[in-house]
Amino acid sequence: MVLSGKRALVTGAARGIGRAIALALAEAGADVVINYRSSAQAASDVVAAIEAMGRRAVAVAGDVSVEDDVKALLAATDQALGGLDILVNNAGLVRDKYLNYMTLGEWDEVIDVNLKGSFLCSKHAVRALCKSPAGRIINVSSVAGLRGDALRANYSAAKAGVIGLTKATARELAKRGVTANAIAPGIIETEMTESMPAPRRETMLSQIPLGRFGNPNEVAGLVVFLATDVAAYITGQVFVVDGGLSA
Repeated sequence: MVLSGKRALVTGAARGIGRAIALALAEAGADVVINYRSSAQAASDVVAAIEAMGRRAVAVAGDVSVEDDVKALLAATDQALGGLDILVNNAGLVRDKYLNYMTLGEWDEVIDVNLKGSFLCSKHAVRALCKSPAGRIINVSSVAGLRGDALRANYSAAKAGVIGLTKATARELAKRGVTANAIAPGIIETEMTESMPAPRRETMLSQIPLGRFGNPNEVAGLVVFLATDVAAYITGQVFVVDGGLSA
């Protein structure tokens, strides 16, 4: 129970990678706030699974791209857990389209949730994290933010921005004892990849040296590590989890 007594907030935690992260943090001993935007039942299921482990959990609805929602989310976290030690900025979405056909609305929506959401949550969590003896910010970026991705100019730009945000945050908050790191997953098996057309799946698989897509738990395990005291001297770094895709 390496995170026993720690309090965590995971955005976009009802499904996919966020769900795996929330469950892994709870398994390691943390109490967890599950943020979601529309998947109320899925969020409730995650809460039930965490409570079954003997940990505290609460689901809080909110759009991370809306500042008032973020303020309410942090207030609810403080009320439920009495503070915050670990913030995981995971909430994200994609709106795939060729650059010349991408609308401004599709650009803005992806930037708002993936990048502005990470900024807003970090901004409003700073005070609570600085009160923690070991504050942690862990941002979920993507290999798309490192190498770009066809049909995803908006997503690649947002995730590259998350990396820049992480590095700036790490420098700014280091003197206050808070670390900030980013994880850049490759192609992870989630509902998003399950709906991928078969030809595209085969093309992507052929580019991965390990020959398979990742599992959400393989991302979640790294989040747990970065949240522990073992990682106290690691900050401003980007950790790639992609089966060798970007090697």
